[in-house]
Amino acid sequence: QGTRQSGIWNRAAGWDQQRWRVRMVAEGTIEEEGLETSLYWHCVTLCEESSTRQVIILVHFCLQYFDYIAECLGNFLEKYEMESKIIPLGFTLPFPFRQTRLDEGILISWVKDFKVNGVEGKDVVQLLQDAIQRRGDYEIGPVAVLNDTVGAMMSCCYEDSNCEIALILGTGTNACYMEEVRNIELVEGDEGQMCVNMEWGSFGSDGSLNDIQTEFDLELDRLSLSPGAQIFEKMVSGLYLGELVRLILVKLLNENVLFNQKATPHLMTRWNFETKFVYELESERTGIDKVRHILKEFVQDPSEEDCLAVQHICHIVSLRSVTLYAASLTAILTKIKNNRKLSRFKVAVGVDGNIYKHSLKFQITLNAAIKLLSPNVEVNFLLSDDGGGKGAAMLIAADTRFSAQRLEINKILYQFKLSQEQLNDMKQRMRKEMEMGLKAKTHDMSSIAMLPSFIRTLPDGSEQGTFLALHLEDFDVRILQMHIPSDDEEEIEMVTTTYSIPQDMIQATGVQLFDHVVDCIDDFLQKNNIKGSLPVGFTFCFPCKQTKLDEGFLIKWTKGFKMTGCEGKNVVALLQEAIARKNHYFLRIVALINDTVGTMITCAYENPKCEVGVIMGTNTNACYMEEMRNIEMVPGDEGQMCINMEWGAFGDNGCLEDFVTSTDKQLDRYSQNPGQQTYEKMISVIYLGEIIRNILIELTEKGILFHGKVSERLNTEYIFTVDVLSQVESDNLGLFQVRSILQDLELESTCDDSIIVKEVCKTIINRAGHLCGVGIAAITEKIRENRGLEDLTITASVTGNTYMLSARFAKVVDDTVNMLAPNCEVSLQFSDDGSGKGAAFIAAVVSREQVLT
Repeated sequence: QGTRQSGIWNRAAGWDQQRWRVRMVAEGTIEEEGLETSLYWHCVTLCEESSTRQVIILVHFCLQYFDYIAECLGNFLEKYEMESKIIPLGFTLPFPFRQTRLDEGILISWVKDFKVNGVEGKDVVQLLQDAIQRRGDYEIGPVAVLNDTVGAMMSCCYEDSNCEIALILGTGTNACYMEEVRNIELVEGDEGQMCVNMEWGSFGSDGSLNDIQTEFDLELDRLSLSPGAQIFEKMVSGLYLGELVRLILVKLLNENVLFNQKATPHLMTRWNFETKFVYELESERTGIDKVRHILKEFVQDPSEEDCLAVQHICHIVSLRSVTLYAASLTAILTKIKNNRKLSRFKVAVGVDGNIYKHSLKFQITLNAAIKLLSPNVEVNFLLSDDGGGKGAAMLIAADTRFSAQRLEINKILYQFKLSQEQLNDMKQRMRKEMEMGLKAKTHDMSSIAMLPSFIRTLPDGSEQGTFLALHLEDFDVRILQMHIPSDDEEEIEMVTTTYSIPQDMIQATGVQLFDHVVDCIDDFLQKNNIKGSLPVGFTFCFPCKQTKLDEGFLIKWTKGFKMTGCEGKNVVALLQEAIARKNHYFLRIVALINDTVGTMITCAYENPKCEVGVIMGTNTNACYMEEMRNIEMVPGDEGQMCINMEWGAFGDNGCLEDFVTSTDKQLDRYSQNPGQQTYEKMISVIYLGEIIRNILIELTEKGILFHGKVSERLNTEYIFTVDVLSQVESDNLGLFQVRSILQDLELESTCDDSIIVKEVCKTIINRAGHLCGVGIAAITEKIRENRGLEDLTITASVTGNTYMLSARFAKVVDDTVNMLAPNCEVSLQFSDDGSGKGAAFIAAVVSREQVLT
C-alpha cells in the first residue's frame, strides 16, 4: 500500500444497487490519487399495477447484461482516450460469490431484490471478459474481483493501518475481517491472515434468529423476491427499514390506532415509505411541522399524536437495526481478540453505506453500543468514501505490484528448484566422477577423490575390550574411552570429554596443534585414571590420502583451518611425534579414519546392512563399501574396501557449472577457499544460511523486502545459524513467530517479509535435501550394479545438523533417493556421535583381526 507505480493506471468498476460505475484511479499515495468517475444507470422500466405506479428492476438476460457493462467500460475508455491501452481491471461485486483466486468470482446468488438470469453459479469475471471480447474494440489486462465490503476495508487501510474490519451499512449489509489462516479450513495453509468476506446478510437463514423476528419481519420476508434468505439483512439494512415501518403503520391503521382511517393509497403500496424518511423522522431535530410535511403524502391531515407516534416507531426500528449491527460487530471483535489471546486491543473499522453516512444519530448510537458490549476494545470507525470502488483499484494495483514482485522472487528462486530430469542428470555426473576417481589414469582428473580407507572389515559384534578414540573436528578435540563387554547382554560403557581448540591456533603451526591435542589426551587420561597401552582410533575430519590403515597424508585443510607444516605430511606421524615429545609412549595409534567412515562403522556394529556413511553438517562427505576389483589405486581384487569419497569437492572441475547459480558463485567468491568444495557449498548448513542471506539482500535491493533498506545486520555474515533456519522453515511455526525470530536478528520485518523469508529458506533447504539425495542414490545404485543385483536392500548411516534441520528435510532426502534409485530399498539411519565411536570400533576391529593392508 502506498507504493507508487509510475505510469500504471487501474480501472475500478463498482456496482451499486441500480447503477453501474466506472472510475479511473491513478496509483499513488492517497493524497495524490487522481479519481475520475462516470455513472451508468441500470435499465429500469415503469409499469402500472392496480392503478399504482411502481418502479421495478428489469430482469436481464446474462449476455445482454454483461454486454451492457462492457459498453459502459468502452464508453469510459473512449471518453479518456484510452481504448488502445491494456490496463488492469478491479471489479467490485456487492453480491455473494465464491472465490478460489483473485481473478475468479462464482456468483452464489443475487440479493437485494436484484436478479439477472443465467449468472448464478458462473464466473462473473469470465462473463465480463467474454463480453469485452465480443465487442473487440478494446482489451483489458489482469482482472481482480472483490466484494465491496473488502474494498471498503482496503480503502480505509490507507488512513489507518489498524483497519482489519469493514462494514457495509447501507442498502444492503455485509462485513469482512482479517482471520487467522489456521482457522480457515477451506484454505490450505496455517500461516498469516486472510480477509474473510462474511456475507452476514444471510445470518438467520437457518432459523437461528426466529425468536427475535417479528410478524413484520416475517411479512416482509414472505413478500420478498427471496423468501427465507438474507434474514439479517432484511432486519437491519436500508433497503428494508422503510418497508418495515410501513408494515407497522398499516397494521396500526387497520387497528384504528393511527391516522383515523385517513391514509392515502400511497401508504398501502409496497416500498413507497423510503428508508431516508425513517432517519429524517426519528431525528430529534425534526419538528412536528417537518414530520407532518413528510407524512402528508401517506396520510391526510395527520394529527400531532400521529406525528409523534410515527417518529417513535421510526426510532424503534432504527434502534433495533443499530443494536443488531453492534452485537454482530462485537462477535467479530471478540473473535479477533480470542484469536490473538489479547485482553485489550485497538482496531479500526472501515464503514461504507448511506445509513452510516447520512445519520449522525446512527453513528452515535453505534459507538455507544460498541463501548457497552466491547469495553476492552478501542474501536475507531473510519468512513470509507465509496471504498468499494477505490478498493477495487487498490487491489488491482497491489496485485499488479505483487505480480511484478512475485516475478522477481520466482526468477531468483527458480534457479534453486531442480526437476527430476536435472536431478537424474546430476546423479549420472556423480557416477562418472566416481568411476574416474577409482581408476588410476583418471583419478587426478576427478573432482571426487575416492580415497581408499584401507578398512576392509566391518564390526561383526564379536569385538571386546577397552579402546580409546581421538576425534579432531572443526574447533574441538573429543576424546572417548569405550569398553565393549564380552557379554552381549551388557551395555557398552563410554566416557567422553570435549576440549576446545583456541581460535588463535587456527593459523599456528602443526607442531603447536598436535602438542595441544596431546595435552588434551594427557588431561583425559589423568582425570579418568587410565593407565597402560590402549589401542587408539584417530578420527581426522580432513581429506587425507591414506597408504595404509594407520598412515594418512593431509591433502589440504578445509573448514577454515590453516596450520602450517601439515599439508602433505602423515598426520599419524605428527601425532606420534607430539606424544613422544610429551613422553606418552603407552599410546598406540592403530587406525586413522575419516569422520564419515566412523559414522558408517558405528552403524554397522548394530546393523550389518549398513554399508554407506553420510555426513550432512558443517561439512558434507560420504563413504561406502566398494569392490576391490574396481579400486585401481590399491592392489588386489578380492573383497571390499571402504572408500572415503570426499564428495564435498564434487564439481570443483567445472562439471556442475550449469547447476551453480549466481548466488552460489557470489558465496564462493568471498569464501575462504574459492573454487573449492562446490558441492559442499550447496549442501552444508554453514553455507545454507549465507546463500539465504545473500538472496534476502538481493530481494531487499529490489525493494521487495525490509522496506528496500539493507540494514547493517543483514550485511552481517553467518547470522542465519542452523537454529534460526530450523525454526524459520518449520511447518510448525506460524507467521508471527517467524517475524519474531527476524526481529530477534534485528531485521525489522512485515508479515509479508516473513512469508517471503520462509519461502526462501524452504527453497534453499529443499535444494540441499535434493542434492544429498542425489549423492546417496548414486552410491546405492553403484553398489547394486557392482553386485549384479536387480534389487538392493541397504542402510545408510546419516549424521550432521543439516540432516536434523527438520523432518521435512529428511523426507526430501528420502524421497529423492527413492525417486532416483527405485530398485534400491534404502533405509536412512541417524547416527548420534557416530564418528567418535566409530574410531573406537575400528580400534576394536584391528585388535580382533590384526589386519593391516
